[in-house]
Amino acid sequence: MPNKKKVIDPLPETFVTEEEAGEFWDAHSLADYEGFLEPADFVFDLNKRVFEVRVAKDMFEKLQKEAKAAHKSVPKVVDQILRKGLTTA
Repeated sequence: MPNKKKVIDPLPETFVTEEEAGEFWDAHSLADYEGFLEPADFVFDLNKRVFEVRVAKDMFEKLQKEAKAAHKSVPKVVDQILRKGLTTA
């Protein structure tokens, strides 16, 4: 049985965008780059939680328009609306 060595693409020094990094890692296995891994010294904040809330399509479309006009993400706009509305209630 012939010994076939797997050809591994070189690991880029940097990625210009998150999308570029995502495309690379979608097509490659981290296991092939184990020699490049380094220990990291940081702590995860596992206390921060995010919850999903269902909204009607028409309301979501309004949220999208407001978010686009404010140059913000939809979750950020929802958070701001809820914080403002709930603090006055």
